[in-house]
Amino acid sequence: MPDHLRGVAALLIVTLVWGTTFPAMKDMTGYLSASWIVLCRFALASALLLPFLWRARWRDLRWGVLAGVVLFLCYVFQIEGLALTSSNRNAFITGLNVLVPPLLGVALGARLERRILVALLLALAGLFALCWEGSFSWGRGDTLALLCALLFGLYVKIMEATTRKVDKLMALTASQIVTVAACAAAWLLITEVPLGLAERSQDLPNYIAYVAKGLEMYSVNLIYLGVVATAGIISLQTWGQSHSSANEAAVIYAFEPGCAAIFAYFWLGETLAWNGLLGAALLISGMIVSQWNTERPATALAPE
Repeated sequence: MPDHLRGVAALLIVTLVWGTTFPAMKDMTGYLSASWIVLCRFALASALLLPFLWRARWRDLRWGVLAGVVLFLCYVFQIEGLALTSSNRNAFITGLNVLVPPLLGVALGARLERRILVALLLALAGLFALCWEGSFSWGRGDTLALLCALLFGLYVKIMEATTRKVDKLMALTASQIVTVAACAAAWLLITEVPLGLAERSQDLPNYIAYVAKGLEMYSVNLIYLGVVATAGIISLQTWGQSHSSANEAAVIYAFEPGCAAIFAYFWLGETLAWNGLLGAALLISGMIVSQWNTERPATALAPE
């Protein structure tokens, strides 16, 4: 098989694995908090990618720290939103991140291209159909998913700029993943772990037991997310995009929400009504149109 076809096949595998992460995380949100899910996932990935930080230059690391902070916020909004809405809706709304980079360009003075206008109209129509339940239904979980999409689009723009300034791409990638884990740990200590003297003595043992039970219950999910869907897929994505075009990668990635919907059906039993299917088709169409004939940064190396 030619390298080009192997590259396309690799990106198809990447998209399929990304699709599984939505139901995998949704499965845990009823028990574990977003902070714990993000921390465990990225701590495992960090342990595997630490060798890439050996002798890395601070110039590479500082850009990874910046990207990591934005990426941490993406995942917090995504998982908090998953706890409040279905995996299907969360995946399709999050997928709108592909529209953000070109819209940021428009906000900075670039000309509004016809394809972006068409993509926006398709996306708005798709959102309306996806959220129609006798009347337009939009909840806090949907808002959090939309914030995740906006921040992930911003993250892609940051990566587009910073990858031109670093010497070692994997050092940049590893530093941002370690930063996500560190931010999750700090956020966990600030917002969740009992910190007062009275609270610590009374609540901390119960809290530790509760979390330990959750980590044991969902250990397979967490190992899968950290080892396979984060550390492993980054390497496969890098190789796949080096043997395929940006347009091919963009079109393949646009089907990630569809993959998420399929896995949500088999994993969680979630289904889409006719309006959901119509909305999904319109959203995917908008994503494809928005990316056609544009350069999607090959180095936005963060799986969903």
